[in-house]
Amino acid sequence: MESEKKPFDGFRFNKALGQNFISDKNLLGAICADAGIGNGDVVVEIGTGAGTLTEAILQTGAHVHTFEVDARLEPLIKNRLAPYEDRYELHFADVLKMTDEEFRSLCPGPFSVVANLPYYVTTPLIMRFLESDLPCKSLTLTVQKEVGERLCAPAGTSEYGAVTVSVDSYCDVSITRIIDKKMFFPAPKVDSCVIRLSVRSDKYPIEDRALFRRVVKAVFCNRRKTLENNLKSAFKISKETCSEIFSAMELPPMIRGEKLTTEQFSTLTKLIKERGGL
Repeated sequence: MESEKKPFDGFRFNKALGQNFISDKNLLGAICADAGIGNGDVVVEIGTGAGTLTEAILQTGAHVHTFEVDARLEPLIKNRLAPYEDRYELHFADVLKMTDEEFRSLCPGPFSVVANLPYYVTTPLIMRFLESDLPCKSLTLTVQKEVGERLCAPAGTSEYGAVTVSVDSYCDVSITRIIDKKMFFPAPKVDSCVIRLSVRSDKYPIEDRALFRRVVKAVFCNRRKTLENNLKSAFKISKETCSEIFSAMELPPMIRGEKLTTEQFSTLTKLIKERGGL
């Protein structure tokens, strides 16, 4: 941690809001570099905090819509960002509680998300943007290291799960750097990482998103069961139909769902729909 006075000295942190701020300018600049943002870009930041990351984003030349739920931070934020007052908009609102229409009224065009997220909102926040119709181009997020590894986990590993498949179905995901817990104040109990999610609308040919989500949830609902048993429990599928699907996909009969790649989940969804197993 830096030895000089922090920009949030004197502020009483709210543990319930997961407030852990970053003040190291090199790290803040590196997060912005990982995001690939620059002059003229529109950036959405979730969790303004003390405004340190906001300032780093603004220094790239981007225009920022920054969202914060703790109104006590307003004087701290506005004081820090005074030199940039014509290039940022501060919204005291919870993005998870906003409709797409409400969000679009504030930020109407394409945008990238850059945020140092409270750990407890990581997955809901990611899925809130990915499952919406909002024109989100990418998300670059500081998250718990364990969560980042789960989002990038390969099929067949213990970390691989429903959220891995769900996120991978929308974007390319990578960990860009590991962050020691000492780089935050107050320091959390675990290390963090920066993940970058590059949204790709054409990644997989998933026509029925609702059914795809049902299939993924069903397959991972009981990891000890075989893929066949999980499918028969969740859908109107006979053993014979399962055998036909497995044969078409060249899968062994006793395979477990955690072995399937996202592309195979996409194919499985298509075959279930074709065979009327809804």
